[in-house]
This record gives sequence, C-alpha cells and structure tokens, in this order.
Amino acid sequence: MLWRCGRTEDTSRVKDLSVGGLFIETSKVCPVDATVELHFLVEDGEIRANAIVRYVKAGNGIGLQFKTVRSEDQARFSTMMKRLIQPGDRANLTSETIPKQ
Repeated sequence: MLWRCGRTEDTSRVKDLSVGGLFIETSKVCPVDATVELHFLVEDGEIRANAIVRYVKAGNGIGLQFKTVRSEDQARFSTMMKRLIQPGDRANLTSETIPKQ
C-alpha cells in the first residue's frame, strides 16, 4: 500500500486491517491527527481513501482510522474488506459503515 502524509510518502505493509482502520508497518512517522492519503492496489483496481493518524509506534508503524473512501472506490473497498476480514468480523460490514467521500 502506498501512503502520503504531507511530504512524507512510503510504501508499507498493512499489518492489521478492520472496518474502522488499519495499522501500517513503517519507520516513518506522521503527527497524531494528521490526514493520510491511502492508495491500495487490489485485484479489481486501485482504491483511494483518507485516514487520520490515531497513534504512532516509533520505529514500528502508524495506527490509522478511515475517514473517507472515494465514491467510485466504494464497491472495491467493500469487496476488499469482505475478502480480508475474518468471517466473524463481517457482521458489522455494511454500506453504512464504509466512510464515503
């Protein structure tokens, strides 16, 4: 996944993913409450979203909360989440839980 926070940009591995957000592995840092642009490349194409930095583990990564997903990427985002999240966690994945832009 590619991400950008101000002038900081990196390609990082997603370590943890949920409907509400994700944790990415990176040695780079962004300030808490900063907006991060996310670019996922999935089987069906690209997904662009914005997230807010909720916490930073220096040297390990950044915890992000989803803020918005581009309207044209909503279906791909939903498909990605359904494919990656464990079956027991899917109960809360509805169109109302996906942040819209």
